[in-house]
Amino acid sequence: MEHRIAVTGSTGVVGGSVARILAAEGVPLVLPVRSPDRAQHLPESVVRRSSYGDGEASREALSGVDVLFMVSAAEAQDRLASHRAFVDAAREAGVRHIVYTSFLGAAPEASFLLGRDHWYTEEHIRRSGLTWTFLRDNLYLEVVPALAEDGVIRGPAGDGRLSAVAQADVARSAAAVLRAPDEHAGTTYHLTGPEPFTLAEAAATISEVTPATVRFEDQTHEEAMASRAHHGAPRWQVEAWVSTYTAIARGEMAEVSPDVERLTGRRPVGLRDLLSAQHGGGTHA
Repeated sequence: MEHRIAVTGSTGVVGGSVARILAAEGVPLVLPVRSPDRAQHLPESVVRRSSYGDGEASREALSGVDVLFMVSAAEAQDRLASHRAFVDAAREAGVRHIVYTSFLGAAPEASFLLGRDHWYTEEHIRRSGLTWTFLRDNLYLEVVPALAEDGVIRGPAGDGRLSAVAQADVARSAAAVLRAPDEHAGTTYHLTGPEPFTLAEAAATISEVTPATVRFEDQTHEEAMASRAHHGAPRWQVEAWVSTYTAIARGEMAEVSPDVERLTGRRPVGLRDLLSAQHGGGTHA
């Protein structure tokens, strides 16, 4: 059966990659975007203006869509409310199946505070009556080097391990699900990298493979909050940032899952692979 697929987040990395993969295979897409002037123009694709919190625009944008790839919104205090509004609009528009990018370890009491939003979004989708597939992504590998500030990755992560996943592996996994959504109905996939590493090991790998010299500095929660005060972010956001490290320390981001390879037929990319590809395979002299 042919499905009409909508891909959200197509102006971003993961959603954009998913849209390009499917469009290259001749799959007709609907691309709901907040800013049509930033949209990709892909073969057989229709761009429609929409935002998660705007129910009327979302219903119009999703008209005629059977399967929705829903990339979670950027972190915001009202993110859960906008997610719920978009799911409701999808149901009212006649969407049958939602493929949602959740987070590894999503739970109502997850140490990573933003993981709680993902769990409650999953619950809303489960209760919507729609068919669903959840892609619980770990932290993105691309984020790991960006954790360093002035050459130091700081946070209360201790010796906890992180099985971060490459954005390309998430996109390839999502495309595999969207090609045959009925085969993945009611399934939750855990999308991780190939190995778990400590942040001290990550710092050593970054130092070895890239021109940067990076080290890890363990912190208490109080030290972590204080060291981020200069960003001027609201307290809820700083708490969310710091909770990333707390979740690592507690082992909530350490799982290594076979799901990326099951879905894509390829071993997931590791940190060294990613950095080597970005920096031409050279090492730090």
